[in-house]
Amino acid sequence: MIDDFDLIVSSFASQYGIRLAELKTMRWSEFVSLLIGISPDTALGRIVSVRAETDKDILKNFNDEQRKIRNEWLSKHSRATVSKEDAEKSIQNMEKMFMRMAGLNV
Repeated sequence: MIDDFDLIVSSFASQYGIRLAELKTMRWSEFVSLLIGISPDTALGRIVSVRAETDKDILKNFNDEQRKIRNEWLSKHSRATVSKEDAEKSIQNMEKMFMRMAGLNV
């Protein structure tokens, strides 16, 4: 999520008209619900679609930029193995970061 934060900010603005940096408060559950609902027509949606594509016919028609995006994603995530505990810590850290952005003391 940290790597895609700019895409998340852009997508929230374009889809929902929400400027995350200007928010006073937002519940984590609401943020997650909105993030899950991001359209494929947003910046994040388009990148996620490229990363997740598995259809060989579509993949062979990718342009250079799409190949680069997908290959970087696959390379990064094929090496990454995260324990459940580390994943939970990362989620908690993200929650705290968003709470601080919303002006809440954590």
